[in-house]
Amino acid sequence: METRPDKELIGVIGAGLMGTALTERLLENGYRVAIWNRTRGKVDPLLARGAQWSDNPLADCQRVIVSLYTTDVAVQVLEEMRSGWRAGQIILDTTTGEPAQTAALGERLAASGISYLDAPISGSSEQTRRGEATVIVGGDRAVFEACADLWRVMGRKVFHVGPCGSAAKMKLISNLVLGLNRVALAEGLAFAEGIGVSPAAALEVLGGSMAYSRAMDVKGRKMVESDFSVQARLSQHLKDVRMMLTAAKAAGLDLPLTDTHRQLMERAEACGLGDMDNSAIIEVIRKSRPAAES
Repeated sequence: METRPDKELIGVIGAGLMGTALTERLLENGYRVAIWNRTRGKVDPLLARGAQWSDNPLADCQRVIVSLYTTDVAVQVLEEMRSGWRAGQIILDTTTGEPAQTAALGERLAASGISYLDAPISGSSEQTRRGEATVIVGGDRAVFEACADLWRVMGRKVFHVGPCGSAAKMKLISNLVLGLNRVALAEGLAFAEGIGVSPAAALEVLGGSMAYSRAMDVKGRKMVESDFSVQARLSQHLKDVRMMLTAAKAAGLDLPLTDTHRQLMERAEACGLGDMDNSAIIEVIRKSRPAAES
């Protein structure tokens, strides 16, 4: 679909995997997009598809989507663009952030009359590109409803879960379960391989059994074929896992499975897998076999 000149200009800050997928979704649905990224050359493919460069999307747009690595980075970039802040603006932050920092950022923006919704996305960049992701939103309900047109573009399912910061908490919960499903699948496929069962055959049976999880649909074939082209980086999920453990410690709670997951992912990073897709976690388990057999 071509962009429509009568459509609102939507700002996008950040052209990583998720920011790029969201920009593509907006363009496909006829929106005009003003995009910024710290490395300008990274947005060239999006400019070729109809997006326009903006030195400060907050100065050019009433509604702006933020998609950055951490809340610290989001705070820094938004401060750098402070000259574009205007009362009445709406910022939709898809960054998977630390909950307390996220809530504090919302309060800070509210003092300038800007509405802030933390809106992390559950799903890979590829799922987002296909419109299959889930959006979790925290913030003022009326502002949430005012962005109904964008939620339909950003995901298939949308949940409003409470005040600002609530979505950041819910995203960590979601990523905890998702990550453990993924590493359980990796261990199961490595186990199959180790005992002489075809991983492809095991994946087919698992997908039709009570062991099924959606991780099998998204990551199973990638693990079987050792295709670690990036949909979601392993190192980025490790960042989320560390946030989970920090939040759990503050609440006086142990997360033993998540801590084991952290250790596996740190081993994966040490093996040079951090910039690969998070399905590459299977390689750490595969590489443990010789030590186990010796």
